[in-house]
Amino acid sequence: MNIIPILKCKDINESLLFYTQVLDFEVLYADEPDSPYRLLIREGARLDMSAEDGAVGTCVYVEVEDVDKLSRKFIERGLDVSAKTGVHGKPVDQTWA
Repeated sequence: MNIIPILKCKDINESLLFYTQVLDFEVLYADEPDSPYRLLIREGARLDMSAEDGAVGTCVYVEVEDVDKLSRKFIERGLDVSAKTGVHGKPVDQTWA
């Protein structure tokens, strides 16, 4: 089984810049730049973006090996979490008991 989240984007080009330049996704089928539906991939994980389908603000759970290291990398690339809290801020150590 493979689960592919589809994220609704207000501005698909702005979203693509963020996911490719900050989060290291690659665009599949980059020869279709005017498409309102784009496919991205990173380390075998696929993520689709749409300017047409779905609800804005879709939530996706992503597991990574070292979230602190990855967070630092994204912040160095311009991810601004300074005014954000909870799941939209910096990583927080939690217990889920």
